[in-house]
Parts: sequence; C-alpha cells; structure tokens
Amino acid sequence: MHLSKKCSFFKVVLVALLIVALLQLFYLSFLSKFHGKQQRYRYSELFGGTGKKNAHTEKNSRKEHMRYSLSTGGMFDSSGQYRVYRNLIKSDFTSNQALGSEGRSNVLTLCTHTTINNLYHLESLVQRWQNPLSVAIFAHGQDVKFATALVYALSFFCPQIQALVDFHLVCLSGEYASFPEHDHEHLSGLEDCASVFSRLETHRDKYKNYAIHGNVSYPNNLLRNVARSGTEASYVLVIDVDMAPSTDLHPQFLAMIARRPPAGDEVFVLPAFEIRHVRKLPASKPELVQLYQVGEVRPFYEELCPRCQAPTNYSQWVNNHARDAGPLDVAYTLAWVDPWEPFYIGPSAVPLYDEAFKQYGFNRISQACELHVAGYRFSVLTSAFVVHRGFKVQGEFHAKKDEENKHNRVLFRNFKVALKTKYLSSNRHC
Repeated sequence: MHLSKKCSFFKVVLVALLIVALLQLFYLSFLSKFHGKQQRYRYSELFGGTGKKNAHTEKNSRKEHMRYSLSTGGMFDSSGQYRVYRNLIKSDFTSNQALGSEGRSNVLTLCTHTTINNLYHLESLVQRWQNPLSVAIFAHGQDVKFATALVYALSFFCPQIQALVDFHLVCLSGEYASFPEHDHEHLSGLEDCASVFSRLETHRDKYKNYAIHGNVSYPNNLLRNVARSGTEASYVLVIDVDMAPSTDLHPQFLAMIARRPPAGDEVFVLPAFEIRHVRKLPASKPELVQLYQVGEVRPFYEELCPRCQAPTNYSQWVNNHARDAGPLDVAYTLAWVDPWEPFYIGPSAVPLYDEAFKQYGFNRISQACELHVAGYRFSVLTSAFVVHRGFKVQGEFHAKKDEENKHNRVLFRNFKVALKTKYLSSNRHC
C-alpha cells in the first residue's frame, strides 16, 4: 500500500515535469517564430515593404537614389585605378538644398574618410559635430558588399545620420558595388541604430590602418577630395574619422565669420592634439588645457613627428587665456614652414589634395605646401581645436610604413618642382 502511494506520487511529479518541458518548448517555439516574423518585418521595412501608404516615402526615395547611384557603375578617378560612387546616400539636409527647400544654407561641412573598420567612429563624430558631414569610404573585396549594406542601414535606422551625413564609396576599378536588397548576411538582425554600430564594431580590428588585405593602397587624398566634392558648403573642415573637433565649433565659426568676413586667402588653423584612449574627449579649451598640463593630452604626432605640428606654437596657444572667454576669433597668424601639416577650416576653393599620394607619408603636407605657395595665410583660432583618439606611437604602425614614407618623399620632391610651374608668379616656395 505504502509502495503504491509512493509510485503514484512519482508519476504525478513526472507528468508535471513533462508538462513544464512541453510548455517551455512551446514558448521557445513561439519566441523563435515571433522573432523570425519580427526580423522579416524589419527586413521588408528596410526595403520599403510593409507599412501604411506614404509612411515610407522618404526612405523609399533614399533607397531609390542609392539604387540609381549604384546602377550607374560610378566613375573612374583620374588614374583609372579606383571606382568612385559619389553621393551614394544623400542626407536630408543635402536633398532639401538640392530641391531649393527653405531652411539654413550650408556654410561649413566636416569632410572625413575611412575604411569600414573605422566607420564605427562616425557615431561619436556625428554626436559631437551635429551639422552636415561628407564621408568617403574605401572598401575592397568582400568589404565592398559589407560597406554598401551597412551604409544603407545607417541611413535607414539612424535619424541623425539620415539628417546630416552624405556617403560616398570608393573601391578598386575592377570592383562593383550593388544594391544590398538580398544581402541577408550583413543586414539580418539589424533592428535599430545601435545594432548597426554594434555590427560595425565587429570589424574595428579587422586590419591596421594602411594594411588592407591584398596589398591594396589606401587612397587617402582621393578620398579627401571625394568627400570635399560631395558638398556645396562655402567652407570645409577635413579631418580623419578618428578625430573630433571641439564642441560647438560649427556655430562658433559661423558667428565669427559673420562678425569678420574672412579674406579669400585665409585658412583657420585648429591646433591638433591626441589623448590617451582611456580618457573622455575634452569638449572645450579649458578642459583640454587641464588634461594637457597633466600629460593626458599632448600635441598631435608628438612622438612620431614633432616638427610636423610644432609651427602651431602650442605654448602660445595654451597660455593665451585673455581671449578664451570671448567669442571665437583669430589668436595669431603664422607663415607656413616645412614640414607643418595643420588641420584647418578653409574656403571650398582651396586647392585639392594631390591624389598621387597614397598610404603613409606626405599626403597632407603636400597640400599645406601648395596653400603656402598659392598665397594663403594661416590664422590660428583662439579656442577651437581637434583631438585624435589615442596616442600615436611607433609600434602601432603597419610593417611597410617606412617604405611608403620613403616612396612618398620622392613624390613630394617632384611635387614641389611642379608647383613652381603651376604658380609662376609666386615668390614663395617650400
């Protein structure tokens, strides 16, 4: 009798456990189907599928523009080595300007360039700048497909990027980019802006800068020119994607040129710094100076090429407190000296970068040299700056850095000779 009751009890427990297990399986199946349905909905929404009439009009327009841009096959650069897709994605700001819509005109655009492994920096750059950006991306091999898909996803899921960022794509001339409508590999699982940047983070350490697989050269000056040509702004600021300007630089600069219309031969230098990776980027000059004084911030390229930024005169700038509290203005004006390669805001008419320079070395100094020969003056701003994330140190560079620098040094010598012919009436040289 006692044994019989014990058996009945175990049967009840067993049945209860089976019921619980079945309910869990049912719940997991439901979740899987629900998630799959949700993903199919998000994927169809990504390409203008479901939704109320006209609900996706704006995003469909962006999709069709990208589809058309890709269908043209892009254009070759002057060397014939690269294929360029300009304005692959147009921001709402640029589109409204093209349509002649009412609203603010574009006075200053931040132009930048990157490979797909550094594109994750765009999130913080957009948050810091909060005004029009023009971004040129270089991709090679399988990264062309990945870049096309993720750029489209960024323009779809990220409202601030939709509003402000124009994208351009550059690849090798033998490669083509295609519309990512059936690219489930790269687009599945993307649900919002955060998920897109998380996907980009997975590529951040794919290779070191300038060490692209397949021994492919990174065309930094071509990319800078593509980004510049993608804007109709009166002024441009060209920086690398892993740098950031001081907070509120855009409105401060606009207020400054409204007070003192600049001359056509003037560029406005932003002292460049680099900060330890663990530190939060300073927003203002007082924050930066405080970090500078304790060694957490230092002049850009201080370890690699101190002469390349020394003409900025960091000591004078850091200790020039008298006008820091007032509106942005010119602190002092300098003559260019070799080998200064400043970051600056300049009129859109400044000479383009020489596209013969690729990889590492002399790509920016060549353009600064030409500005000097062309008659430009370099005015350093009182409280504006740019800062690079992380200290630049010798051991972090790719293996062929010195070899590339040597090759580009020869190019630079020839470039300086050519400037004498280009600017016959100039009494300046570099």
